[in-house]
Parts: sequence; structure tokens; C-alpha cells
Amino acid sequence: MKRSLGKDFDYRLLLLTVIICLIGLILLYSASYQMSLVSGVSFVVRQMIWAVIGLSALLIIANINYRKLVETSYILYVITLLLLVLVLFLGKVQLGAQRWLQLGSFVFQPSELAKVIIILVLAKYLGERDSRHQQIKKILVSLGIVVVPLILILKQPDLGTAIVFLPILFCMLYVWGTHLKYLLGLAGIGLVCSPFLWHFLRDYQRQRLLVFLNPNIDPLGAGYTAIQSKIAIGSGGFLGKGWLAGTQNQLNFLPEHHTDFIFSVLGEEWGFLGSIVLILLYLFLINRGLKIAGQTKDVSGKLLAVGVTAMLSFQIIVNIGMSIGLMPITGLTLPLVSYGGSSLLMTMISIGILLSIKMRRTVF
Repeated sequence: MKRSLGKDFDYRLLLLTVIICLIGLILLYSASYQMSLVSGVSFVVRQMIWAVIGLSALLIIANINYRKLVETSYILYVITLLLLVLVLFLGKVQLGAQRWLQLGSFVFQPSELAKVIIILVLAKYLGERDSRHQQIKKILVSLGIVVVPLILILKQPDLGTAIVFLPILFCMLYVWGTHLKYLLGLAGIGLVCSPFLWHFLRDYQRQRLLVFLNPNIDPLGAGYTAIQSKIAIGSGGFLGKGWLAGTQNQLNFLPEHHTDFIFSVLGEEWGFLGSIVLILLYLFLINRGLKIAGQTKDVSGKLLAVGVTAMLSFQIIVNIGMSIGLMPITGLTLPLVSYGGSSLLMTMISIGILLSIKMRRTVF
């Protein structure tokens, strides 16, 4: 059994993960270079520490049978909800949002954990019994599972992380076997309700949506980041300006260029060619996730692989889309590349889950 599991280890997926992470460290060094000179804090060293922790967690999770994680998912779900509630009362406030729990020098974002736990819970619930004749009940319960943490995360507020739950839910329901008419019905209800949701958004969130339609309505305010991001990427041309040579980046014209807008640093310094290389690496990574899902006979394992792949795909598409002006600014990080310990750790754990599924896809 151990020999068989080792034989099925997906070294290509691990290699892709490491390469993308190394690219992230190279970009982060450039993006944080000026800030490090001023503050004396090395963002790269911090991210490297998290990368080592993340890779260790990835290998540990890969060697744990994913079914054990699925079986404990309800307990993990309750713990996650408690953490999300705790954030609302004791969370660290930063940039007007209360999203982090701090214990000494350790800072963690429970909403990142929530994304992975939701996938585990949905995989357990939908994979428990083959009851496709009870589709409406399954859809409603699945929706309830997602809505509770979604509301708690919206209260932080963190709209970007909250909306990640929706593609995860839809993709997992679709692969489980939900009739397309039900999914289209849910989407239709969401579209009908969207005008009413406008009134529940914070002022800055409304402004972000407005400047997405026309960044020039507030070029020095809410539209500033979107404009500067497109300038940075456009100025990179085909080959880019060179490492540490991006003016928008090094002169700090582009806000949050080490986190949400790190793709703009790539576009400016490494150009169209560098951007395409990273996008291709992401495509290969997503393709590995889809192949693992397609090769897995266990329903829970298949759903788990689909949920993880949907989560990563959505974050990649939205982050790159908002950097080039095709998506509203949501605050989603670029997986394995953007600065942030919680995001990097949970992404590594998610990929560890994919590796665990691949190693046990035919073992029952």
C-alpha cells in the first residue's frame, strides 16, 4: 500500500507549486524593496518562513488520508465559525477591516481557513448518500452551509473572500449531479436580488464597483489603484523593464503592489512574456487539479478536488482580471504569489489535499 501511494504521488503538481512560489518570492522582493529600506522589515524573509511552513503542511496533509479530513469536517466547520465570530469581537483592525486574529506576533486570517473547510464540509455532505432525487433539499442545505460563514466574513468586511464561496458551491453542486435548471435558477435569483444587495454594501465597496465601470470618475481616489495598475502593466511592453526597474512599483505609485496587485509588478518588470509564463504555470496547475478530479472514483474525493480547483481558479482569474481592469477590485490575493502568510499556508494545504486525493484515488 505504501509503495503504491508513493508511486501515485503527483511530483508535477508539487513542482508547479514550488516554481510558482519561487516566482512569487522574486516578485515580492522587488515589490517590497523600497518598503524594506524604509521600515527595515524584510517581507521576503517573512514570506519564505511561511513558504517553508506551508510546504511542510502540504507534505503532512498529502500523507494523511483525505477521507479522515472529510470525516472531521463538521467539527472543523464549527471551530471555524467560532473563529469567525471571535474576529468580529477581538479581531485586529487594519486598513478599516477587522479580519485578523493576533496572538503575540502570530497573525492569522480565519476567512482563509473557512474557504478550505467549506470545501471539506460540502464534500462530506454531498458525498454521504447518493440522493440525487432529493436535489432541492441538498441544494438548500448546501446553501445554508455556505451562507453562515459568508455572512460572518461580509461583516468583517471582506467581500472578496466571501464571494469565493459561490463558485465553489456551484462547481461542487454541478459535479455532484445537480440539474442545470436548479443552478440556473439559483443564479437567476442572485441576479434579481443583486440590485437590493447594493444597499448593504459599504461606501468603499460601492465606489469600487463604480470605478470599475469608469475609473476616471475618481482618478485620485477609488479609481487611482485601477488606473496605476493598468499603467504599470501597459508600460512593461513585451519583455518588461527589468527586475527592480519598474517605476510604478519602485516609486510606490501603485498601492498594495506586494499583495493584491503583485501581478502588476510582474507585468511592468517582466512584460507580456513574463505574465504569460505565470499564467501558463497556473493553467498547468489547474489542469492537474481537474485531472485528479476526473480520475477519482470516490464521490467525496472528486468533489473535494473540484472544490479546491474551483477556489484556486476563481482567485487567479479575479486577481489577474482586476489588475488589468477586467474585474472590480475585490481584495483577493494571487495564490502562492501575493504576500500573506494565511493565504499562502491555506493554498499549500489545499494543494496537499489534491496530492492526498491523487495518491488514494482508487484505494478504498
